[in-house]
Amino acid sequence: VSGRFFVVDYKLEADFSGDEVEAKDVYLSRAFGDAGRLTVGQFKQYFSLDDRTGSNYGSFLERGAAASTLAPLYRLGASWQAARGDMTWAASIYSLESIDAWQTKGRAAGGRVTWAPGATAGDVQHFGLSLAHERYDNPGSDGAAALRIRPRAAGHLSDNSRFTMADFSAGRDTDVNKWSLEYARVMGPVSWQGEFSGGRFDDGAERAEVLAGYGFVSWFVTGESRGYDRKTGRFSRVTEIQHKAGAFELALRYDQMRGSQHGIGLPDRIDGRTEAWTLGGNWYVRRNLRLMLNLIDARTRDQLADATVDHTRAVTGRLHYDF
Repeated sequence: VSGRFFVVDYKLEADFSGDEVEAKDVYLSRAFGDAGRLTVGQFKQYFSLDDRTGSNYGSFLERGAAASTLAPLYRLGASWQAARGDMTWAASIYSLESIDAWQTKGRAAGGRVTWAPGATAGDVQHFGLSLAHERYDNPGSDGAAALRIRPRAAGHLSDNSRFTMADFSAGRDTDVNKWSLEYARVMGPVSWQGEFSGGRFDDGAERAEVLAGYGFVSWFVTGESRGYDRKTGRFSRVTEIQHKAGAFELALRYDQMRGSQHGIGLPDRIDGRTEAWTLGGNWYVRRNLRLMLNLIDARTRDQLADATVDHTRAVTGRLHYDF
C-alpha cells in the first residue's frame, strides 16, 4: 500500500509467502525538488545493481549469491537519494536490525553511485559502485543473532545446498566492509550485466573474506529491449511488446562465491566455493504478465577437504503478474 499524505509519501509492504508475515518497505519519504529525496523508516539499502533491480523486472527468478547474502536488504534507517543528468547517488545510515529481526544489533552506513552516459531506450551503458561499513554488536551472544554468510547455491528453496563461508558467533564486536562494482550494457534486444562484490570481516580475533561475482547475457528473440530507469540507476519494465503473441527472452548466467576465514596468524579454518549456471526463459504475455522458467546446476566445494560437498540441480518456474 502506497500513497501520499499531504506532502509526505508513504509505503507499507508485507511478504506473505513464508510461515509468518514479513515486513518489507515501511517508510515515509519526501522529495525536496531537484535536491533529492529523504526517506525514513525501513527500506532496502542501496547496494548493488542486482539487488536494487526489482523482482518484477529481473531476468531470473533468483538474484545472485552476493545480492542474497552480502547486500544489507531491508533495514531501519534514514537515506538521501538524488539524480542529476546521467548520475544517481544515494547514502544512508541504518541499524542492523529490522522490524522482523530485532535480535541483530549494530549500526552502519552505506551508499551507491551510478553513471549511465547518454542512456536511451534500447541503448544503455551502466557503471556503478556500492560501499557499506557495518559494525555488529556481540553477534551470537546476549540475544544477538550470529553473523554468518551462507549462500543458497540453487536459490531460496535450496536450504540443503548451503555452505558456511564466514561465521562470527563468538560474541565479539565485528566490523564488516562491503563493496560492489557494477557494469551493464544494453544494445537493442541483446544485453549483458555483471558485478564483482566482496566483504571483509574482522572481530579482533578472526578475519574472513568473501568474494562473489556473476555475469549474464540476455537476448530478446522477439526484438524488445530491457527497460532502464535513469532516476534510480536500475533496470525496469521491458519496452513495448512488438508482437501479439508476446515477447520471449533467453538468458544465461554464471554466478560464483568464495569465502575463507582464519584466526589471526593461523591457517584457514573455512575455505569454500559455490558456483551455479542458470538458463532462463521468459515469456512476456503482456508487459505485466510473464511466465518464467529457470534451469539451475550448482556445485559447492570444500577447498580444505578438496571435495564437492553438494551438487544441486533445480527446475524452477513462476507465473508473474504485477499491477
